[in-house]
Amino acid sequence: MEKPETVRLEADCAQCAGLCCVAPAFAKSSDFAIDKPAGQPCRNLGDDFRCQIHEQLPARGFRGCVVFDCFGAGQRITQETFGGRDWRRTPEIAGAMFATLPVMRQLHELLWLLGEALALDEARRLHPKLRAARDEIDAVAGGDAGALRGLDVEAYRKSVVPLLRRASELARAGAGGRRPDHSGAHLIGRRLRGADLRGASFRGALLIGADLRDADLRRADFTGADLRGADLRGADLTGALFLTRSQLRAAVTDADHP
Repeated sequence: MEKPETVRLEADCAQCAGLCCVAPAFAKSSDFAIDKPAGQPCRNLGDDFRCQIHEQLPARGFRGCVVFDCFGAGQRITQETFGGRDWRRTPEIAGAMFATLPVMRQLHELLWLLGEALALDEARRLHPKLRAARDEIDAVAGGDAGALRGLDVEAYRKSVVPLLRRASELARAGAGGRRPDHSGAHLIGRRLRGADLRGASFRGALLIGADLRDADLRRADFTGADLRGADLRGADLTGALFLTRSQLRAAVTDADHP
């Protein structure tokens, strides 16, 4: 089994110039306590590019920040694309840095997904193609800011998604059970407590507020699923596929209620 690349694809805020706190716009909602225009620093961003209320984000109305994951895009832009420069000391690069973030984030998310697929023994016959796709995208992500901003990320996504879907199918085939297909399903608030959902596909599904307590979710595929407020307490997520840290932070888990 090939170990997935994890270090570079995890956010390291100490190596970033607070890009996620500046580049995107925030709309006042249940996820954000304030309105913030794109390109304007959040009022909670410190001079050291660190969040001054990081430990209190949910309580202060910034749950959207808690569940955001740049997959390491922020530090790559800061340290590699712009060579350690930042938008405060070099304001002329601010617009370019901010415009690069959504592109790099999408590329790094694809790299993370490909790394997860490469960790699946059941998909080893796909490993050469998965590895080639990963190497190509990683090389593209290493380009300069101008090339990145003009990149057609969707073209890369379309080439990668079939590989990821096939890897998922191979991994889920041995899960047993019915392996229900809930791809793209609207399961908001659905009561699925204790359900046998081994090998299920929840790709792109809306599981907001769903009750999945004590459900059997072994080898279930959560690619792009919206798990905000989904109750996963007691659920068996052993071997769950493409389940991100941000998805788990958005859900209710045993860690929230020890």
